[in-house]
Amino acid sequence: MALNPFFLQGSQSEQRLIQELINEQLTIYGVEVIYLPRTIVNHDNILNEVESSKFDDNFSIEAYVNTYDGYGGAGDIMTKFGMSLKDELTLTISKERYEDFIATFLSGFSPTYNPNLGKFDRYDDDFVTTRPREGDLVYFPLGKRLFEVKFVEHEQPFYQLGKNYVYQLKCELFEYEDSMNTFEDLSTGSEEIDDLLVDTGFITSLILVGASSTATATTQISTGYVRSLTLNDDGYGYTSAPTVSFTPSPEGNPDANATAVAITTVRNNVYSIKEILLTNAGVGYTEAPTITISGGGGVGASATCSIETSLKGVRKYLITDNGSGYTSAPTVTIPTPVGPGAAATATVGSAGTITTLTLSTGGKFYESAPNVVIDSPPTRTGVATTVSLSNSSGTNEPGDVGSGYSDGEIYETAAVTGSGIGLKVQVSVSGIEQKIDGVQSILYGGYGYAVNDVVQVVGGSNDGYLKIGSGVTTGIGTTALATALVTSGVVTAFSLTNPGSGYTTAPNVSIANTVGDKDYVTSGLTTATARVVVSTANTVSAIYITDPGIGYTAAPSITISSPTSGIGTFQFNEVVTGSPTGATGRVKSWDGSTNTLNLGATNGTFGRGDTVVGSASSASYKLSSIKSEDVTDKYDKGDEIETFADTLLDFTETNPFGTY
Repeated sequence: MALNPFFLQGSQSEQRLIQELINEQLTIYGVEVIYLPRTIVNHDNILNEVESSKFDDNFSIEAYVNTYDGYGGAGDIMTKFGMSLKDELTLTISKERYEDFIATFLSGFSPTYNPNLGKFDRYDDDFVTTRPREGDLVYFPLGKRLFEVKFVEHEQPFYQLGKNYVYQLKCELFEYEDSMNTFEDLSTGSEEIDDLLVDTGFITSLILVGASSTATATTQISTGYVRSLTLNDDGYGYTSAPTVSFTPSPEGNPDANATAVAITTVRNNVYSIKEILLTNAGVGYTEAPTITISGGGGVGASATCSIETSLKGVRKYLITDNGSGYTSAPTVTIPTPVGPGAAATATVGSAGTITTLTLSTGGKFYESAPNVVIDSPPTRTGVATTVSLSNSSGTNEPGDVGSGYSDGEIYETAAVTGSGIGLKVQVSVSGIEQKIDGVQSILYGGYGYAVNDVVQVVGGSNDGYLKIGSGVTTGIGTTALATALVTSGVVTAFSLTNPGSGYTTAPNVSIANTVGDKDYVTSGLTTATARVVVSTANTVSAIYITDPGIGYTAAPSITISSPTSGIGTFQFNEVVTGSPTGATGRVKSWDGSTNTLNLGATNGTFGRGDTVVGSASSASYKLSSIKSEDVTDKYDKGDEIETFADTLLDFTETNPFGTY
């Protein structure tokens, strides 16, 4: 056939004209779709299969709908594996528009040669960015459906001009649940697309710990308690926990009797007792009680114990608040006994200083000299800041200057008028009679003074007088300092290194009595320990004594660590990971009111106590319990259909229509 003479065959201008006409027709008669290129995350080169991929970008492009076979649902067919959706769609898009508006943003990559395959890697993440790829997705807004590109026709050129102008995309309805075996991440940034996925298929429900509360407990101490337990024989055949009983306490009070529980275990297929834990160490025992182990289906177990009668230990624990939100046993902290501590009292002199420290008790077990702390003096008013020479009545200056004083000497004063105390001054002296001719400085301003108060300079002839000037302020004295002397673990004396100033009453004296000040190696004091049991309701159900300790003078405070509370809000379709199990799943729904997280496409097995963290939201919660179920939806109807069909045809056969 003769070619059209009005066309210059293969010229660039005519090629461009045809491309623009095609683009125009697609714009007029086509529909806008969203193209979602696939990124290969992980590929198995041995089986040549995609293990994981993601869709994290979206592009708008015009497409002409060539065919829509079964789009209305006629493509649903029944197979021996259940219902299969075969809705198909064939789209035509402009080659130029794809290259300009999509491939441009995917450019800059080149295929990688794989020496193991002997060819360029088809599944390389960077391969073939200039044209659509099989496995990419197309979002069809008219039906709000996702289609997967199954085949790209890219080699049908317009032969008259020798160029390919369009791509034909043969697509099938994207079945997200089925594709989860390849673990695809759909987070395109478009809520309309990402929210397409519904809760269908196999669901794993994780009940997480949200708001929580900390458990609390108190302790009781005693003497004559069960000190330690020794399991002499584990026994055998214990299919359940046996009963552990002690001979009664001499006190005759049932609450004073020691009690314990046995923990069983299986070793080498033999059921035996692993350990015995005290629930009540008892009180009043003068000799070790007899322990009887009975029941549980086993025999042969025996145990003995020792008691502590001189120094006190923890008798039992009383749970005052069970708390909530515990997915694993919390940490129990019990302070070490500190034993008796030293004590002292202070005496205050007339000048507002500490004159003596009197030892009340020397304490015990001190490894080194403990720190001595004397309370600071109170705030004081009437502090003298200026003085002048005066007589005894304060009316004649320079007044009486006395005699027999020493130049530069520091003298204390006594109040002549007013109630002030403590003023110390350094004076200057002149003449043979050594009279005071001035005040060089005020060493200590004292307290309780008022303007024009008269004081006597104590010393010399005691005939020197001063008058308080206008500078009377409010202040505080200096804190007294002292050190302790220790002999054989007992405080025996004090050294007053600074008597302080400004004390109006005797201050409190504190001597350190902490664990760091004590020598527990030689004293024999030990810290109590315990084990916490968490119930299935995520509360603290029991506290067992593993060591009652020795040497408590008061019931120690027990601290139970707080459970981990959840934070954040999980996002639809994000991947969550459990730690330490490493299990993963994709979020289908999150109910913050019940802390229920529904997952699809789980990989691995989540474990109770896992910390579940969202990859996008960073939400983090502790796992309390797990529930898995099949959700009835359009995808799992195949099982129902196949069950009924098996009554007619056996679909387990290779050929159900053939002869048996």
